Amino acid sequence: MEIHPSLEPVASLIGTWRGSGRGEYPTIAPFEYTEEITFTDLGKPFLHYAQRTWSPVGAPMHVETGYLRLPGEGRLELVLAQPTGQTELAEGALVLEAEGFSAELHSRVVNAASAKTVDATTRWYRLVGDELTTRFSMAAVGHPMTHHLSSVLQPHHTPH
Repeated sequence: MEIHPSLEPVASLIGTWRGSGRGEYPTIAPFEYTEEITFTDLGKPFLHYAQRTWSPVGAPMHVETGYLRLPGEGRLELVLAQPTGQTELAEGALVLEAEGFSAELHSRVVNAASAKTVDATTRWYRLVGDELTTRFSMAAVGHPMTHHLSSVLQPHHTPH
């Protein structure tokens, strides 16, 4: 199956990425985690996105799922659903670089009535060669936009 032509600028994302991350926010103690993100080509003009994290002792922490879309040249969208009761529509510019790309995505967030209030998020991704760097900030529970998470991921190959 050939990748949809609109996805060629991000084709190098396809597969599973894993690495370490660090989190902080004014309402919690700083923490470390392992992150795994998988981008799957479904033969359509989007990639399926699945993310999960776990603690240093292996306890599950967070998961989210969605779709990565390139609706036009130089534009990137990430449509997400989270079990914490939020949906995000993250949009921004895709900047192609010599060995990859970067993107800063600003989100509109919808919260379920039972969820903690998240007003907005910013997601930043940079792929250079075999290294995917992520950063995540949010305005939530009464705090302005504040850095929350960062990770550095490499391609992960599951043994057969």
